[in-house]
Amino acid sequence: MPRVRPAKFVHVVYRTRRFEPMIAWYQAVFDARVQYQNPALAFLTYDDEHHRFAFANLAVLQPEGSDLDRRGAIGVDHVAYTYPSLPDLLAHYRQLKEMDIRPYWCVHHGITVSMYYADPDGNQMEFQVDCFAANDEANAYMHGPHFSANPIGVEYDPDDWLRRLEAGAPLAEFLTRQTDLPVSPVRGSVSA
Repeated sequence: MPRVRPAKFVHVVYRTRRFEPMIAWYQAVFDARVQYQNPALAFLTYDDEHHRFAFANLAVLQPEGSDLDRRGAIGVDHVAYTYPSLPDLLAHYRQLKEMDIRPYWCVHHGITVSMYYADPDGNQMEFQVDCFAANDEANAYMHGPHFSANPIGVEYDPDDWLRRLEAGAPLAEFLTRQTDLPVSPVRGSVSA
């Protein structure tokens, strides 16, 4: 029997003590609307799905000093969202930058061009665009010598990329990862 796999990303739930700032941030970044909210929970969406994000208000559900407050929160490293094209990803970057929301790390992984952001609680997300037209090509790249030599990728400057793209540089110039800039094992720091 074949494995059962998800068909699409549906939603993520965050536990927070910054309930209102979290809701406001997701409204700004995703142009999301609140579907339902009470003092303990909020559900937001940015499309026709009933909810894409849910927030549990720990200030109400697990007041500080309670027995439940001693239990460590289970965190999410990041969730990923794919954009249809590099121009779309960079346009989103520009819109967020205008709201003073900036990525903490921009890296070309080889299989994706990615920007990592953190919300007010430090939850991390990856906004990405695929570099290959087909999954077989991406899988082959992951098994090839360039990926194995540097599986993290190389950093890039999104402002530089915006300037070059607007000046007419071809998309292929950005989607092919340059391999001459090694990245150290520390996330996001380029070796000199």
